[in-house]
Formats: sequence, structure tokens, C-alpha cells
Amino acid sequence: MYKITDACVSCGTCADGCPADAIAQGAEHYEINQDVCLQCGACQSNCPADAIEEE
Repeated sequence: MYKITDACVSCGTCADGCPADAIAQGAEHYEINQDVCLQCGACQSNCPADAIEEE
């Protein structure tokens, strides 16, 4: 399972690259909808802030 941390700068790169459209802007930073996420890791590899971790 992937999680976006507080290191997120809300650039939107992860959401733009998500093939499942599972990422959207949350209250403080982008968030991953785990019900839709494919666990492909595209978000993690695209994040310029290294703000996405695999749990």
C-alpha cells in the first residue's frame, strides 16, 4: 500500500501519472484512494519530492 507523506508539495505530478485516477488533492496534501489504487507504484516513481512511501 502506498501513502503520501507530509513531504508532499502538492505539485500534482503523482495524480497526473496515476493510471487509476486514485489520487486527488486532500485537505493538506494529495491523498491516495486505496479502494481504487492499483498498487502499481507509478506515483512513487514520479514524485519529485520523494513524498510517497510503500507501507
